[in-house]
Amino acid sequence: MMCRSMRGTMASARKAAAVLAAALAGLSAAIAADKPADAPATKPDADGFVSIFNGKDLTGWDGKPGWWHVEDGALTAQSTAEKPCKKCNYLIWTGGKPGDFELRARFKLVGGNSGIQFRSERRPDWDTYGYQADMDAANQWTGAIYEHARGKVTGRGEKTVIDADGKKTITPIGKPDELIKAVKNNDWNEYRIIAKGPEITLMINDVVMCQAVDSQDNKKAKAARDGVIGLQMHPGPAMKIQFKDIRLKTLD
Repeated sequence: MMCRSMRGTMASARKAAAVLAAALAGLSAAIAADKPADAPATKPDADGFVSIFNGKDLTGWDGKPGWWHVEDGALTAQSTAEKPCKKCNYLIWTGGKPGDFELRARFKLVGGNSGIQFRSERRPDWDTYGYQADMDAANQWTGAIYEHARGKVTGRGEKTVIDADGKKTITPIGKPDELIKAVKNNDWNEYRIIAKGPEITLMINDVVMCQAVDSQDNKKAKAARDGVIGLQMHPGPAMKIQFKDIRLKTLD
């Protein structure tokens, strides 16, 4: 017959083993939870584009806490009456500062105003400063290039040439009211930003919205040739903005 002390020792050993097994299981689960999500593709597709959003989480992007998340495979930000946005913030791509490139991104805007920053300067508190491919629910700015230093660089239906001194020469390339018909309100659209040297072209759903040839270089402003990419959450009325299928191609 086993003595009581031996039975007690074995019982204690079994209990200790059970505690250790539970701890190891918890550790394994924690490690799995903290495992980095799949990074966006690093190899170009057949057309030379690289995905810069993995469709799952914010890997490769940096945004203000509490504002950006992934919903239905899209980068999403939303304001409501209960949660108003009082100051612009941007979800900023951390993968570089593209200069000459083509960016394609699908977007869906419901209410309010948003945009895609490019060739921009990163500033504190998830702010940016630079060019923006603009969009708004009222379609006043959709398809135009805005810039913080100078306001409207070129509007929808315009080709604007800006010389070194900042003088603008504007040529119509389409009727704004006709061009906007290519945009589907409250639905998915594709923005294309093509920037090479001083030349910038914006397209929505394969329709050219505007063009700029920006060579300004004076005390007031200097045309940027590279910078960060950022997605805007705009202050004001309740709104929801989503982006997905974001692809980038470097141009030679």
